Amino acid sequence: MNLRPSEFLADSQVKKGLNMVMADGMTSEAMVVFTSGTFLTAMAVNMGATNFQLGLFAALPTFTTVFQLFSIWMVRRFNNRRVITALFNFLARLPILAIGIIPFVFSRGTSIQVLLLMLFFQHVFGDIAGASWNSWIKDLVPGQQLGAFFSRRSRMAQVLNVTLSLTTAIGIDYIKVHYPQQEILTYHILFLLGGALGLASVAFLLRTPEPQAQVMDDRLLKLFGKPLKNKNFKNLLIFNSFWAFALNLATPFFSVFMLKTIGLPLSYIIGLGILGQISGILSLKIWGNYSDWFSNKTIISICAPLYITCILAFAFVGMPESKLVSVLMLIAIHVFSGVATAGINLALSNIGFKLAPKHESIVYISTKNMFVAFFSTIAPMLGGLMADFFATHPFTWNMQFSTAAQTQNITVLNLQGWNYFFIIGGLLALSSLRFLSKIKEEGEVDKDVVVTHMQVRFRSRVRYNLGREVTNSIYHPSATMKRKVVKMMKYRKQRREFLRNTA
Repeated sequence: MNLRPSEFLADSQVKKGLNMVMADGMTSEAMVVFTSGTFLTAMAVNMGATNFQLGLFAALPTFTTVFQLFSIWMVRRFNNRRVITALFNFLARLPILAIGIIPFVFSRGTSIQVLLLMLFFQHVFGDIAGASWNSWIKDLVPGQQLGAFFSRRSRMAQVLNVTLSLTTAIGIDYIKVHYPQQEILTYHILFLLGGALGLASVAFLLRTPEPQAQVMDDRLLKLFGKPLKNKNFKNLLIFNSFWAFALNLATPFFSVFMLKTIGLPLSYIIGLGILGQISGILSLKIWGNYSDWFSNKTIISICAPLYITCILAFAFVGMPESKLVSVLMLIAIHVFSGVATAGINLALSNIGFKLAPKHESIVYISTKNMFVAFFSTIAPMLGGLMADFFATHPFTWNMQFSTAAQTQNITVLNLQGWNYFFIIGGLLALSSLRFLSKIKEEGEVDKDVVVTHMQVRFRSRVRYNLGREVTNSIYHPSATMKRKVVKMMKYRKQRREFLRNTA
C-alpha cells in the first residue's frame, strides 16, 4: 500500500476517497455512541463517580483540544497527513480497547481513576489525529461539494446514532431488569465493540488517498498567529467563540431544567432529544444544498435567529399550569432547534474550511477549534457558579386585570434558577450576530433572497406534487413520466436563471 501523498488525484481516486471518508464517518460514529455520552455517564455513575469526576468526564473533550498544536508540528515535520491521522487514531483506539479488556484480565475491574486516565489519552491522541484529518479532508473534498458531502455524511451519521442509541438503551434496560449484576460488564463490552469499530475506521483512512500538501516553513508560534492577523478569519473566530459561549451558558442545563423544574420523566427527555435529531437529519440535505448554491454565512443568518428563539422559549416553558401545554411547547422547541442546529453546525464547519488558506488549513482550523473549545468550557463552569445565586433571586412580573366582579392576575414572566440562563444565553447569542455581518464569504447572497428562493421552491414543489397526482389519475404511466421529465427540466431552467440573476 502506497501511503505517500499524490501530486495529482484522478476523479476516480477522489470518488473512492470520499467513499472511504463516508465509511470512516459511520464506524467512528458507532464508536462514539458506544463509548461516550449517555452510556459513558451511566457507566461512571454505576461505578460510583462523584459529581466532580462527572464534570471531568464532560470537560475532557474540550480540555485536550490544545494538543492540536502538536498535530501542526507533526504535519510540518513529516508532511504526510494520512499516516499521522491513521497512526494517532490507532493510538486513540487502544485506551478504549483497554477499558473493555480490563475486567476480563483483572478481577478488581476498572476504577474511576483508570477510566479517566484512559479517556484522557484517548482524547489527546484523537485531537492530534483530528487536526491532521481536517487539513487532509479540506484538500480532498472538491470545494463545490463541501456542503452536499458533509450534509450527507452528517445525516447518515445521525441516523446511525439514533438507531444504535435506541437499540443499545433498550438492551441495557433489559439487562438492568433481568441481569443487574451484569450491567457494568455490559458497558465494558460496549467499549470493546467501540474499539473494534474504531480500528475499522483506521483501515478506511489508510485506503483514502491524500493530495500533496504545501510545506509550511514558518515557526509554530508564527503560524499560530497567522489566523489572528487574517482580518476575515479573525471575525469568524470572534463570532464562533461568542456564539459558543452564549450557547454553552444555556444548553447544558436544558436536561436539568426538564428533569427538576418541569418534572418530566427521563424517557420523555430522551424522546425529545431524538425528535430534535430526526428534525436535523431531515433538514441536513436542504442546508447542504443551499450552502453550496449560496453561502454558509447566509445559512447561519437564517438558522441562528430560529435557534435563539428556541433558547428564549425555554424560559417560558414552565409558566403554563398545564403540563400538556409545556410538553407541546417542548416538542415545538426541539423540532425547530433540531432544524436550526443542523444548519448552523454544518455552515460553521464549512465556512471554517472555506476561509482557511489551502496550504495552512490545519493551522487555521485548529486555531478555530481551540478558541471555540475554550469558550465552550468556561461557559458552563461560569453558569454553575452562578446557579446558586439565581436560585435564590427569582423575578416575577404579573399583570392585573380588575373588573367589578373579580380581579385576575396573569403571570407575564417568571424567572428563577435555570430560566435566567436561557434569557441571558439567548440575548448573548443574539448580540453575537453583529460579528457575523463582518465576515466576508465568496458567493455570499443576501438572506432575503435565499428566503424568497426557499419559498418559491417550496410552492413549486407543492404545485408539482399536486399536479402529478392529478395527471396520474388521467393519463397512462408513460405519459405521466413524460410530463414529469418536462416539468423537472422547466423547474431546473428556472432555478438556473434565478441563480444567474442573483450572482
